[in-house]
Amino acid sequence: MSDTPAPKFLGANTALPASPEAAELDYVPNPRAGQLYMVRFAAPEFTSLCPVTGQPDFAHLVIDYAPGETIVESKSLKLFLGSFRNHCGFHEDVTVGIGQRLFDEMQPRWLRIGGYWYPRGGIPIDVFWQSAAPPEGLWLPDQGVSGYRGRG
Repeated sequence: MSDTPAPKFLGANTALPASPEAAELDYVPNPRAGQLYMVRFAAPEFTSLCPVTGQPDFAHLVIDYAPGETIVESKSLKLFLGSFRNHCGFHEDVTVGIGQRLFDEMQPRWLRIGGYWYPRGGIPIDVFWQSAAPPEGLWLPDQGVSGYRGRG
């Protein structure tokens, strides 16, 4: 029997957190600790609110990371990202804040996030952040989100 704690949210009926600050991210041991590889999460229907108008903003987020000792449990990440639905924030703050929180808590070897935001005021705003230069030898595929042409 393992003394590793079970994931907190998997298999449980879990309400959406009221805010990103209230959301709890869960991390589990990296099943391939010591191996250099990349994990990608794509959230093509991410939403938050404009801090000025309160209107919804939509984005396609792509989160790539090279795990260290832990990996983020995907249901907790889904709940965390969903908690932004009623959160007011500028695109830059939301995108960079998600990347920094994951990096600070999970402590991966490397992390990057691309926030491909749909137009606000007629201008799409894309925001990119990474923790540092990627580790030597890490395969970095393109994030696969085209420049704005209806994001189709």
